[in-house]
Order: sequence, then structure tokens, then C-alpha cells
Amino acid sequence: MEGVMMRGSKALAVAVRRPDGEITVHTEMLDPKIYASWVSKVPFVRALTSLWDVLVLGVRTLFYSAEVALGEEAAQFNGPIAWGTLAVSLALGVGLFFVAPLLLVGFVDRYIESSFLSNIVEGVLRLLIFLAYLWAVGLIPDIRRVFAYHGAEHKTVNAYEAGLELTPENVTRCSTAHYRCGTAFLLSVMVISILVFSLFGRPPMVWRILSRIVLIPVVAGIAYEYIKLTNRYRHKRIVQIMAAPNLALQRLTTRQPDESMLEVSVAALKRVLEIERGEEAPAPASA
Repeated sequence: MEGVMMRGSKALAVAVRRPDGEITVHTEMLDPKIYASWVSKVPFVRALTSLWDVLVLGVRTLFYSAEVALGEEAAQFNGPIAWGTLAVSLALGVGLFFVAPLLLVGFVDRYIESSFLSNIVEGVLRLLIFLAYLWAVGLIPDIRRVFAYHGAEHKTVNAYEAGLELTPENVTRCSTAHYRCGTAFLLSVMVISILVFSLFGRPPMVWRILSRIVLIPVVAGIAYEYIKLTNRYRHKRIVQIMAAPNLALQRLTTRQPDESMLEVSVAALKRVLEIERGEEAPAPASA
């Protein structure tokens, strides 16, 4: 909320616009047990670090930024409420995107002779629910501002990777789409899950539901490697065609930011780069 989180290989920085107009930047080192361990280096398994980003760092950052944006005196970066929200959000996400499509298919499954076709129908329903969800939440004014900050994040990263000086004037000229976007990762998960789940036939409904939940890390691992592959070879025409749906979907989760949002995003990335280069150690609290 009213901010951007940037993560490097050693540290993260969260920049948030306070009610008085100033920018607060929180920095902290990443846990080397997660980001510098064998888990972060083994193909397919290293996707677990991305899941940690989404499920843990993302929620903690959201709570912290909301407290700063609302003018809380002592904003916290974690706490039992954050962890409780994480658990509820995870349960709702799995229920909505992995269990609900199966339950809907259950109403018509008796009329579908092919198990492969049944899994395809389930996957298409999952994709439609996902797209409808993104479209619906984008109608909420507060979420539109979050999506604008998401656009600022992409513009800033694109400017940095293009070798441009990190100023709002340079950043504003860059695209709001990026190959490594979390939205692209989620869409890849939805599509790849269709292929993976179709390999397991049509067991009883309880086993189908359990298989979807258990296989989420497997699907995420494949999707993560796919995202890394498309980013590495994004200058090749065939890869650009393959990644086109991922980039197009980001129109739902990004908006054009204003200059004040770009200033926040630039502040976050600059702080991370300072730490990565050893120019500045992260402060123990917001600076």
C-alpha cells in the first residue's frame, strides 16, 4: 500500500510514501538459509524461494506498508496478525483456484467420457476464475493504486536493466511489463497445471483434490524455470511469442504510475543496490 518492495540477492528494501509526503525506506538482510542455500540453486526446487517471496515477504511487506501509509507511529514488519492473514489467504487461494474448479467440474463430470478432457475443462475453469479475479479486484480504487505502484516497480527495474540513470524522468519512459513479473509466474502456473494434472487421470474426487494441493510446488517449480528461460532468451522471436500472453496479462495487474509513485520505486531499488554493492549496511529499523 503506497509503496514498493525491491529484493536483491542479499537484502530487501521497502519504500513507502507517508501521509506527510515523505518516503520511509525499510531495509533488512535476507535469510541466507533460504536465499543462499542449496534450495536457491537447484533447478525446479529453487522455485520455493519465489513462493516464500509471495507468501511471506509479500504479506509482511503489505502489512508494514499499510501501517506506514496510515501514519502508524511504530510500524511493524511482522506479527501474529500477519501470519494469521497469511494462513487464511493461502487457504482461500488454494480453495478458489485449485479446489473450486474441481468442484464445478464435478457437476458435469458424469457427462465427460474422457479423463483427459475432464482435466482440460478443470484447467480452463481455473484459468477463467483467475482472470475474472484479477479483473474484479482491479475495479477496487485502492487496488488500482497498488497496481499503479506495481507498474512503477516494473518501469524502475526495466530502466535499471537498460542501463539508464534511475530518475523518475528516465523511468517513466520504460514499459510497465516485465518478463519476470509475478503475474506472469501465476499465469504460467495456471497453464502448466493443466498439463501436469492431466497426467493423473480421473481418480475419486477426494484424491483429485489432494493431488492438486500436493502438486502445487511441482507446478510452481516448472513455471519458475519457464519464467527464467523466457527472461534469459527474451530477445529471440520465438520466446517473445511464447511470453506474449504473460506480458499481455500484466495489463490487468499494472497501471500507469504518476511521478510520486516512481520516486518511491526508485528509492527502494537504489537502497537495495547500495546494499548489494556494499556501500551501505541496512538499518535495523526504518530510516
